Amino acid sequence: MDYKKLRVAIIGCGRMGQEYAKFYSVLDNTEIVAIAEYNDDRRRAVGERFGVKALYKDAEEMYQRPGEVPDLAVTVLPGKFIKDAVIASAQAGVRGVSTDKPIGARLADVDAMIDTCAERGVVFHGGNLQRARADVQEAAGWLRRGDFGEILGATVHGWGGEISGGGCQHIAVLRLLTQAEITEVVAWGKPQEALAADEDTGLIINGRFTLSTGVEVPVFGEPTPYRGVDVWTEDSLLRWDWGEEMEVYQGFDRNGRRIKSDRTFTRFAWPEYGYLASSILSFISAVENGTEMAVSAHDLRQSLEVAIAAKYSALWGSTPLSLPLQDRSLTLYPRPYRWLGGDIAAF
Repeated sequence: MDYKKLRVAIIGCGRMGQEYAKFYSVLDNTEIVAIAEYNDDRRRAVGERFGVKALYKDAEEMYQRPGEVPDLAVTVLPGKFIKDAVIASAQAGVRGVSTDKPIGARLADVDAMIDTCAERGVVFHGGNLQRARADVQEAAGWLRRGDFGEILGATVHGWGGEISGGGCQHIAVLRLLTQAEITEVVAWGKPQEALAADEDTGLIINGRFTLSTGVEVPVFGEPTPYRGVDVWTEDSLLRWDWGEEMEVYQGFDRNGRRIKSDRTFTRFAWPEYGYLASSILSFISAVENGTEMAVSAHDLRQSLEVAIAAKYSALWGSTPLSLPLQDRSLTLYPRPYRWLGGDIAAF
């Protein structure tokens, strides 16, 4: 076949940035043409590893060079530096820009990124979330099709430690499986020193989410036998629990215990690359064909907004907070490693 490859720039080449580069380098329809990385030694090493000669300090320097506007700008930076790189990429004229979790700390900054991309017709990808897993997407399709009947309830387990980072996985999966938005948050948080801090390291949240469908979702920050998201109907339960594959139960035995379903998931074509691959493939399809992404920047914003609402609900005496939040200046910072990067912050 004779087709033009999508030109890709990797902006940020730490551990995760190199994982992105690895997958883009094996695809037939993409070509890494530029790398932007502030660490001189890493920039050279990653350029040699992937055979890329166009090496830049950052996105701003890259876009100052004539002809260096890629089709896809893959931004894999610590949170503090995401906004400038995303907006610079959109303004430079890329077709799609990708980022990762957490997308930011201040809602207004995330709004600005999403608005800029929307105004310029740039596809804004959300990156590496388990929401993109092939089995999670397929299970969501079964639920959406009505295979198990009406969704009657859901729970979130283990929502603590870092609700704006790893915790955003829970919110993204919950919204996908229930096909609903979270419209209200009531939360209780501990320990007090974590609740009072600007960042969410060690923050444990218990509470309740109200969905747009009217379903109320208990949220357990304390340890339970599970650590993910359960969704159930009258006789079925689907469980995402950070395992290799979702669990599906349908019906009950004579003792009232749930029966493990014999449904099987479709085998994913790139298992060695995991859900990063399925997320990237959906991004490429969105750019080329206008299809829906498994993870969008909107999904990342919703996760951040719920995390911020939970933190402030707990801080303000378990006040119910409606979403979307009116005050877009509210912030929640992830731990320093996620916000500043491993070269600057202590782990």
